Amino acid sequence: MERVLKQLVERLTKAYQDRLVSVVLYGSAVAGDHHGRFSDLNILAVLREVTPRELGESAGVFRWWRGLGYPAPLLLSLEEIRGSTDCFPIEFHDIRERHRTLFGEDVVSDLEVDRSFYRAQVEHELRAKLLRLRQKAAGVMNEKDLLLALLADSVSTFSVLFRHALLLHGAEAAFGKRQVLEQATSRFGFDPAPFRALLDLREKKVKPRELQPVPLLSEYLKQIQVVVDAVDRLEK
Repeated sequence: MERVLKQLVERLTKAYQDRLVSVVLYGSAVAGDHHGRFSDLNILAVLREVTPRELGESAGVFRWWRGLGYPAPLLLSLEEIRGSTDCFPIEFHDIRERHRTLFGEDVVSDLEVDRSFYRAQVEHELRAKLLRLRQKAAGVMNEKDLLLALLADSVSTFSVLFRHALLLHGAEAAFGKRQVLEQATSRFGFDPAPFRALLDLREKKVKPRELQPVPLLSEYLKQIQVVVDAVDRLEK
């Protein structure tokens, strides 16, 4: 990981030169909950401005980075960071709390996150990800391995959103997935069993043949809905 991060910074600085303000690593790789097979390396690249010129200069770097299996870095200007925390409170809250500056200025530690639409974003993301999961599951219901892979891949996303549901309820939410599940159990009357099973699968503590994907899906969806309802009941 350190080697590819160093290479990324070198390529970004070569591409943008003095227009590159900062390169920030965030997400599970910083929060201590990184899993090599399922976790991404999430990068924020902050530029003086983002124009078609910068987009064109990023093509080779982004192609190389995606070829390693990671999502393309986020390209934002300093002005965009300061002006968009109300639209993306989940993302900026997490970046501010757990990040590592790989290059340049630390542009997020003192960032003021506008929480005006925080509850609405958490509910929107929970409902949107739940709908998307159902859509994808409908296409692989008869393929056990694909259904299990789909569920295992989704655990990280829902764990992040459960963490923010806990924060909305005034909890001192942890970053680790298993800790978040335990906190959600006590706060929401949530049953963590399907999530634990999928984390065990990801960590190779159980084998795919030991799990029944359709019953697992049923319980998984039910428990996600428990958290959706808890967020929905909060004062609008």
